[in-house]
Amino acid sequence: MQTGSTPQHDRTGDCAIGGLSAQARSASGELPPVIWMQDGAKRVEQVLARLLCAEHHGETELMAAMRYATLHGGKRTRALLCLAAGALADTPAHMLDHVGAAIEMMHACTLVHDDLPAMDDDVFRRGLPTVHVKFGEATAILVGDALQAHAFLTLASMDAPGEHRIALVRELAQAVSAEGAAGGQAMDLSLVGKHVELDRIVAMHRMKSGALVRASVRMGALCAVAEDAAHGALYCALDHYSACFGLALQVVDDILDVTADTATLGKTPGKDAAAQKPTCASIMGLQAARQFALDLLRDAGESIAPLGPRTDRLAQLLQRANAYLFRHAPCA
Repeated sequence: MQTGSTPQHDRTGDCAIGGLSAQARSASGELPPVIWMQDGAKRVEQVLARLLCAEHHGETELMAAMRYATLHGGKRTRALLCLAAGALADTPAHMLDHVGAAIEMMHACTLVHDDLPAMDDDVFRRGLPTVHVKFGEATAILVGDALQAHAFLTLASMDAPGEHRIALVRELAQAVSAEGAAGGQAMDLSLVGKHVELDRIVAMHRMKSGALVRASVRMGALCAVAEDAAHGALYCALDHYSACFGLALQVVDDILDVTADTATLGKTPGKDAAAQKPTCASIMGLQAARQFALDLLRDAGESIAPLGPRTDRLAQLLQRANAYLFRHAPCA
C-alpha cells in the first residue's frame, strides 16, 4: 500500500477488527499506538539519513538520488512491522533501527525499479516525480542497485552475533529473489492483458510485495530469537500474520488504484486498468475485494492472538491498515 498519506488509528477501524482494539490497549505502560509508530519511524529515518551520507555525493548525483528515493516520504510500514515483531522478541531497539533501515532501503530499491518505463512506468511516487523522471533512467537503475547493496552492507555491519547477521542477510535476500519480489514482478509483467484466475493474482502479490512484508516481520524476531524447534510456534504465527497482512495491503492498493485520487494515492491512479493488468479488484469487484482485505486483516489478528499481549504493536498496525481502508475505500 504505497500511498501518500499515513493512516491513523480511529474508532471506525477498530470496530471492524473486533477484538484487536481491546488487545491493543491491554498492556500497561506501552506508548500509545501513534506515538510509538511516529517515534520508531523517526529513529529509522535518522539511521537512513546517517547511512546514506550526503557528504559522499562525489562527482555524480547517485547519492543524492538514493536519498531522494529513500528519505522523501513513506509510512515506513515495513520498518514498523520489524520494530513491532522485535518488541515481541525483546530485540534491542538499536538493532531494530538498523534492520528497519536496511528493509526500507530494499523497499525503496523495489519501488524505484518498479516505476521504471520498462516495468510499471509511473511518473509519481509519494506525490513526487519518480526517480527516473527527476534524475534520468540510468541513474534510477543505479539507485536501485546501490540501495540493495547498502541494505546488505547495513545488515552485515551490525553489532550482532555472526549467526544473527547471516540469518538476516539470508532472509532479506530471499525476499527479493526469484522466489520473492523479482519473481513477483516478472509474473506481474507476464499477466498484462490476460484473463487469469484469482489464485494467480494472489500468488503474484505474495511474491511481489508480500515477501518483503514477511521478511520484515521475521527479521524483527530473528535479531534475537533463532528459528528452531523451540520457537516453531512463534514463527508459524508470525508467518501467518505477515502472509495475511501483506496480501491485505496489496488488495487495498488494488482498490485504491480504482477509487482514490493522486493526492491520496501518492502516485498515478487508474494505471492498472490502463495497462490492462488483472488485479484482485478487477477480478472480484470492489466490494468483494474490500471484504477480502477486511477478512485478511481479521485473520492476521487471530493468528497472533495466542501469543498474548506482547503482540500489541503488531495488532496496532492491523488497526491502522483497517482504519485506512475505512477512510479511503468506504462501503458503497
